[in-house]
Amino acid sequence: MKLINKSILTAVITLSTASVYYAQQVQDTVSKSKDIEEVILRGVTDIAKDRKTPVAASTIKAAQILERQGNQELVELLNTTPSVYATKGGGGFGDSQIVMRGFESRNIAVMVNGMPVNDMEGGSVYFSNWTGLSDVTSFMQVQRGLGSSKLAIASVGGTMNFITKSSDMKKGGVIRLGVGNNDYLKTSFAYNTGKAENGVSASFLMSRQSGGTYIENTDYESYAYYLALGYEINKKHNLQFTITSAPQWHDQRTYAPTIQNYINFNPDNDGTPYRRYNSDFGYYTDSSGNRVPLANRANYYSKPVMMLNWDWTMSEKSKLSTVAYMSNGRGGGTGDLGRLGGKSINDASFLDTSGHINYDAIFAANAAVDLNTAGAGSTIVRRSNINSHNWYGILANFQHQINDNWNFSIGTDDRYYYGYHYQVLTDLYGAAGYKDNANKNLSAPRIVNALYDYKKLSWNPFGGKLAPAEDQVGYSNDGEVLWYSAFGQVEYTKDKLSAFLQGSVSNQGYQRIDNYVVDGSTLKGQTVNTKTGFKNTFGYNFKGGANYNINENHNVFANLGYYSKQPFLNTVYPSNQQLINPTLTNEKIASAEVGYGFRSAKFSANVNLYRTQWKDRWLRKTSQTFTLPDNTTTTGYAEINGITEIHQGVEFDGTYKPTNFLEINGMFSWGDYYYKGNASVAAFDDNNNPVTLAGSSGNELYLDKVKVGGSGNNSIPQMTASLGLTVKPVKDLNIFGTWRYVGKLYSTIDAGSFTNVSAQERGVLKLPDFNLFDVGVSYKIRLQNQAQFFTIGANVYNLFNKIYISDSATSIFGTDKITGNTDPDKGKTYEEAGRMYNGVATANRAYFGFGTTWAATLSFNF
Repeated sequence: MKLINKSILTAVITLSTASVYYAQQVQDTVSKSKDIEEVILRGVTDIAKDRKTPVAASTIKAAQILERQGNQELVELLNTTPSVYATKGGGGFGDSQIVMRGFESRNIAVMVNGMPVNDMEGGSVYFSNWTGLSDVTSFMQVQRGLGSSKLAIASVGGTMNFITKSSDMKKGGVIRLGVGNNDYLKTSFAYNTGKAENGVSASFLMSRQSGGTYIENTDYESYAYYLALGYEINKKHNLQFTITSAPQWHDQRTYAPTIQNYINFNPDNDGTPYRRYNSDFGYYTDSSGNRVPLANRANYYSKPVMMLNWDWTMSEKSKLSTVAYMSNGRGGGTGDLGRLGGKSINDASFLDTSGHINYDAIFAANAAVDLNTAGAGSTIVRRSNINSHNWYGILANFQHQINDNWNFSIGTDDRYYYGYHYQVLTDLYGAAGYKDNANKNLSAPRIVNALYDYKKLSWNPFGGKLAPAEDQVGYSNDGEVLWYSAFGQVEYTKDKLSAFLQGSVSNQGYQRIDNYVVDGSTLKGQTVNTKTGFKNTFGYNFKGGANYNINENHNVFANLGYYSKQPFLNTVYPSNQQLINPTLTNEKIASAEVGYGFRSAKFSANVNLYRTQWKDRWLRKTSQTFTLPDNTTTTGYAEINGITEIHQGVEFDGTYKPTNFLEINGMFSWGDYYYKGNASVAAFDDNNNPVTLAGSSGNELYLDKVKVGGSGNNSIPQMTASLGLTVKPVKDLNIFGTWRYVGKLYSTIDAGSFTNVSAQERGVLKLPDFNLFDVGVSYKIRLQNQAQFFTIGANVYNLFNKIYISDSATSIFGTDKITGNTDPDKGKTYEEAGRMYNGVATANRAYFGFGTTWAATLSFNF
């Protein structure tokens, strides 16, 4: 669920003060410079510098963000970066997904001003929390591969670093208004006081965004606030305090419908897929007889972050940067809970003719249930999975310049995290309550009817309310994480050569607390308690690289590294239980890369070759369908152990400026991502009971040489390309367009499908390639006072309304046989039955990309 890191990315923009990471004189340079290559960033920010830092990097500046984002997800701007694939996921506000070099977001280090913000329990990052970040970002940089960060973070696929504007920016403000398709409306106001003579400065931002997306019933409302106060005590000491948050709620589509249902429920009934279709909502008839939409799936979160930053310039050669921070996140994600007469909410009897939930039928059936005599879980209600947390941390970095050629830095990154995970009710769907017997520490069964409204946003900077035990249903467990790490770096620079060597060590202590477990009870022959006690895991990494500038036009670089990466919490305690994984081991990542760069007045280009090996990977896959030895099926989840992946490829990006009025940008990436060797799987049904898979010898998965697929409702491409054109016919007028290609797009792997050699030889489903075109325009109207100007802009995305599959949750082939007992085509293949769409079996669950969308903006700087 999109819950843990709510707002941290906008929140940690508090580091936008930047004083935590680099000296005040560097801040002054930033404010004066228009080109990041001119800026020398210190501390742990670790921005790659052209022709110096030996990593593959791409940078998008604030002007590009404001000009081209519109109502897109912020990460979608990275789609013109080699080996990056960002999609809208289910299509709800902020529900985007990103893949880099074939690795998903939990294995991409996301940072703000050098501060890691990935969830401490599972590594995830949720992009609905980035509201407002685009308004305060100076530039964002993607470093593909291991990257240059000193911290003990596992940037397996790469690093995304957002560098924000500082609180002592030049005095002035900006007002912005944005409109777009589906009632998109965004307003924002920002103002900077500038730095006064007494060293005090302040920066403020407030924004609101609302509307819906291209998908049915995906309304949302999002706010963002940001306040930074700075005080330069003297030339040696600088303090900054910041508080920020981005409370939001949004209705979602989290279940990928089958392609057949996209076609069946197209209102035009023309045999084409209805891309807007959302099966996660429905209608009910209110007391006035009106047909009212009601979302089953929604997300809400608020995560204020407060920070105190201190920079101490100890001498001309030494500096200490420190930040202490806290963040209390509160929120959850809704969905259905329980069954009516053994039927779930998506049973055909509870769907109307348009493929949406028939709430009138559910309300009536719920009202007829006598909870005094019925069993537990005998009504269908809407619950919220709460994933709240408290997070405290301190980061310190000491730097010293030994001489003109050598410098070093050492530091520590320490954190404490406590996560709260439980369920509460948000709508009874006409029932008198919900009967629950999950909590063995309370008298059971209990009838629960306390409701929590997900649209009531919390603005409380100290975290808001946690539900009492008597209001909780289903489960209640907490995760506690202790993180200690130390890092160091040595750098050498002389003439044409620059090199670095980095290393870090870290200890992660995990404890699982299950509030529904009775102390002293027995599980699998072992005594378990509410608290497991801490399991400590040690990890380390080292990496190094060198860049050599052959002359003013040519440079070459190389880097390599090795990570011993600690597993996530659900790997330490698999199967949602209180027992430690008996096969627990660190994941091992080894990576190497070489690159070449060319620079001239009109043309610049980069070429990179890379190879990454990832061993001992552990993966949990939910929403799985398993075939059992008796050829019956069941649903549940799978835990895959011992995965080895190889990710290798080549990348190119270049820019050509033949005149001052024309700029051409292009990129191409080709990858070869595959599994090496087989793996083992433990399968469980929805009630947590272990199951044996048909055709599997000891539940072995035959994955050797199979292409790497996604791990959820996402797909992974192994070839991307783009070509962009920007024309500047007159001063302050930009007209731009982009063509983008995605190919070798592989669906998610289905854990139950690779239990025999024939499935291994067939591999993962390959989805159709696609091409997209976007266009836009931006014009600046300058007033007599040059500090004041209007900017108007417009963007159109997917100009030609291309129909394409962006992600798929299954791998069903046209040669597979139809198995449904009541299906008239049972026994035929999907190809024989004519149940194919664009070469893909229509039984596959998928997300289609958005059709044509648009956005326009107007801003006034003063």
